[in-house]
Amino acid sequence: MYARTLYIFILGVLLMACGRQEETTSQTAAACLEDAEAALANDSIRLGETLLRKAIQLAEESQDWHTNYIAYQRLAQALSQSNPEKALQLMRKSLAIYEQHPDDEHNYVILLDYAGTYAAQVAFTTDGSYDEALDYTRRAYDIAATLLPPSGGDRERGFDLMCQTLTSLANIAWAKEDYRQALDYAHQAESVATTDLRPGILQVLARSYLSLNMLDSAEIAYRQIEAGNDVHMAYIVKSNLARIALRRMGATQLEDSVAEAFGQIEDFYYKALEQKDEYYQETLRQEMENQQLEYLSQIYGRTLLIVIIAAIIVIFVAVIALRYRIRMLRQQREYEQSKLENELLMQEQEKRQLLQEAEHQRILLHQANEVVSFLQNFILERTEVMKKLNKGGDSFIYLSPNEWSEIERTLNAIDNNRFANIREQYPNMQEDDIRLCLLTRLGISNRAIGNIYCISISAVQHRKLKLKKDVFGESNPDITLEHILTK
Repeated sequence: MYARTLYIFILGVLLMACGRQEETTSQTAAACLEDAEAALANDSIRLGETLLRKAIQLAEESQDWHTNYIAYQRLAQALSQSNPEKALQLMRKSLAIYEQHPDDEHNYVILLDYAGTYAAQVAFTTDGSYDEALDYTRRAYDIAATLLPPSGGDRERGFDLMCQTLTSLANIAWAKEDYRQALDYAHQAESVATTDLRPGILQVLARSYLSLNMLDSAEIAYRQIEAGNDVHMAYIVKSNLARIALRRMGATQLEDSVAEAFGQIEDFYYKALEQKDEYYQETLRQEMENQQLEYLSQIYGRTLLIVIIAAIIVIFVAVIALRYRIRMLRQQREYEQSKLENELLMQEQEKRQLLQEAEHQRILLHQANEVVSFLQNFILERTEVMKKLNKGGDSFIYLSPNEWSEIERTLNAIDNNRFANIREQYPNMQEDDIRLCLLTRLGISNRAIGNIYCISISAVQHRKLKLKKDVFGESNPDITLEHILTK
């Protein structure tokens, strides 16, 4: 009878321990919003949208209005590319919530600016009116101007808000094809732009110059953009520089072909982002499985502790408790060994996935470089000077100063100002040496170069060797002048 009472006591303790594990943890709207932003930062758009909708629901239930309108704004931002009309509806809802429960006017400027941007996107895609977009954005600019303090740490933040709203006004004016007005707004934004916002301002400025066919100004603006590790920004700069070079040559049809080619590269870029999204979702699933395993491990640990306590209380059943403990320890070791093997296997899988993704990115970059190289060679082959050089044969070839300038300008445009840099680094180089470098970079044969300078092939080779040693200081016979100019 006494033993039965002890067994009932032990069973009750075990049931209480198991019941403790069924406690659920509540998640706040702010925490859900942080998880959504982390997912969006890792380009996991679908997971981010799901978490944002959950954050909105939790914020409305808890009346957390700050998190509520921020979540609406983030969700609109996530949907802006695929569905600008839905994004505009969400921003209207966000503004309505803020205006009923205002807190920080800096946030109000940001909400109005986003609403104006999405309204402009809708007007651009539907050929509608830009009145709503202008109303939101001008209100944002007026508030930002009033929030600018005379001095202090918040002054930089005020400049950021003014810069953003002026940039939005420039984009709206450009969409309305009022390029002069867009250029004026862009210049105002540039005057107050901080380092982080400067690339975006320069992009709007260059686009306005290009729309006004001010090719030199557009090229200067694009070359001032420092893309850094931003692959998409680098693509925008390279593609537009190629368009500028083609427009100078009057190759309108070829310019359309270039736009199509770079459009394909952009498709490759977004496909890579989708693959990254899928990889992030798979990683998240594995993390959830790991959390579940850890949860089970905690259950086993608490159960083992309770069994040990019960064994101490019930001394006369020590043999039974000891056998139970040995069995649980064996199971625990097997579980930990299995868990360790699973973790090693998952780490190996993650490593393979990362290597595959890196290889895929390398292939995409190689394809993009091949397209750029093809376009550069395509541009060179269709210049009048190259046609003249290729048709020269064995006869004397004369190039006028304008033609020499055209060769150098074209190479600088497609080759990152290579010869402009050479002139800067070697200011004492003779003009004939510069021209010999230009012909060598174009891949012109020594025979054709001899026809231009009226000298023999051996004399051409001697001049190249002398230029390599005397100017560039290279005495290695395995390194040619062509190699030096390619670096």
